[in-house]
Amino acid sequence: MAESLAHAKPRILCLHGFRTSAKILETQIHRWPESVLEKLDLVFLDGQYPSRGKSSVEGIFDPPYFEWFQANQDFTEYEHFEECISFIEDFMVKNGPFDGFLGFSQGAILAAALAGMQAEGLVLTKVPKIKFLILMSGAKLGGSRFSAPPLAANAFSAPLKCPSLHVFGEHDFLKPESIALLDSFVDPMVIHHPKGHTIPRLDDQSLEIFNNFIEKIRNLATS
Repeated sequence: MAESLAHAKPRILCLHGFRTSAKILETQIHRWPESVLEKLDLVFLDGQYPSRGKSSVEGIFDPPYFEWFQANQDFTEYEHFEECISFIEDFMVKNGPFDGFLGFSQGAILAAALAGMQAEGLVLTKVPKIKFLILMSGAKLGGSRFSAPPLAANAFSAPLKCPSLHVFGEHDFLKPESIALLDSFVDPMVIHHPKGHTIPRLDDQSLEIFNNFIEKIRNLATS
């Protein structure tokens, strides 16, 4: 019985933020209540590339720090974007199957684009379709702040049908982009929190929304 319940847990690949790490994201996520964590099978992956510069979490979390891909200062040119996707797909092939992505900041930007590009048949062709997304402090490639790499040019040409949960803070510098990203999904659920660019603890209202989303994705994971 325990084994069948384990299989009912949505299996989620978790993508950390820019110049942080899998360990840092795991530490932050594990501040959430056990009543949430016990319903999810979370797998944390480090980005392929060591940090090329100073991390915003230096002095708070220990190194090493990693990046998924790089961009120029105004986010119009990207480096290692396609290599990053290949790296993630290879991990998914070897360690999957996965039902969905959870991402924070650069990880959320990447996760949203991956789902859109997969729907176009351009990436993640060796793995099952992504069934849902949990996006914290996310943004859209091709939106007002971040240009789209050529491969992601049409990632959001049509609203994505996969269920999505969007989490962003009142004082998050990516709040406008996180709000704009909602239009790229058919039925987004939203958790607002009072803080900035961070992974929040879950208050009672947030917990209710999160649990409702988990119920939705658990049905998908077992279907």
